[in-house]
Amino acid sequence: MSFPQHRPRRLRTTAAMRRLVSEYQLAPADLILPVFIREDLSEPRTISSMPGVVQHTTESLLAAAREAVELGLGGIMLFGIPAVRDAAGTASLDPDGVLNRAIRDVRAAVGDALVVMSDLCLDEFTDHGHCGVLAPDGSVDNDATLEIYAKMAVAQAAAGAHVVAPSGMMDGQVGVIRDALDAAGFTSVSVLAYAAKYASAFYGPFREAVDSQLQGDRRTYQMDPGNRREALHEVELDLAEGADIVMVKPAMSYLDILADVAAMSPVPVAAYQISGEYAMIEAAAANGWINRRAAIEESVLSIKRAGATMILTYWAAELAGWLRNN
Repeated sequence: MSFPQHRPRRLRTTAAMRRLVSEYQLAPADLILPVFIREDLSEPRTISSMPGVVQHTTESLLAAAREAVELGLGGIMLFGIPAVRDAAGTASLDPDGVLNRAIRDVRAAVGDALVVMSDLCLDEFTDHGHCGVLAPDGSVDNDATLEIYAKMAVAQAAAGAHVVAPSGMMDGQVGVIRDALDAAGFTSVSVLAYAAKYASAFYGPFREAVDSQLQGDRRTYQMDPGNRREALHEVELDLAEGADIVMVKPAMSYLDILADVAAMSPVPVAAYQISGEYAMIEAAAANGWINRRAAIEESVLSIKRAGATMILTYWAAELAGWLRNN
């Protein structure tokens, strides 16, 4: 039978009916809040390209972490911005460096009530802004970088991270990190692998957020936006090396990749709604071109619908508040 017997609009007649038959819904526990802490700040510093997002002090970071617990968020992802950088990113290994200290402080404040995640990458810590150390010819030295990543993983685990998140797209990074964690006795610390991370034009505001020193681009190690099958190969490699969670980044411009990964992954899948995605919606809303709340809700829901188990978004706290009120 067809029309008039079939009328799909019957299931859209009221808000209660639409809620009853909804295939995908968001919950606060689906959301992870990315946060930036900058060394030597006396008060939070606004990020001009990301309205509403700040570089935190210790005090404001702990307030955000406690609020995340109250809102029922799934986790918090920490990024550190040191006062001093060098070619090897040595501040990343300092137990009292900005990121490791922040991990320790947040864990002391929230315990196990929130999953504390830490970015494991050198780009915030190097004076050249790349995700690894450089070879004499100026290229990123993959294998030398892995040696540092292993030490970073142990330092972050020792500080209290529940999850370390290697985002540098170095070949072999997950296996090296897993081995280092296990050898140091941190067998319960999980690895969230940035498995399919693309060289995207939408990272621009993030560069301001972490005061990036990058000149040039990262196309020699982040993925080509034109490649789809390659993403599955990258994910398969990370799974074989022991990834506990895999990530697709960015999210909204790569929903096809996210759906592909979700269809094949035996482990949870994360997606990162990145700074440029955030900035575009905020800018359009500020100009009155779109309904801000509706656009935020729809954009994040689309990421879940594509297959994400968990979503990193700068709107995590605000969105969780709306969900709780609903």
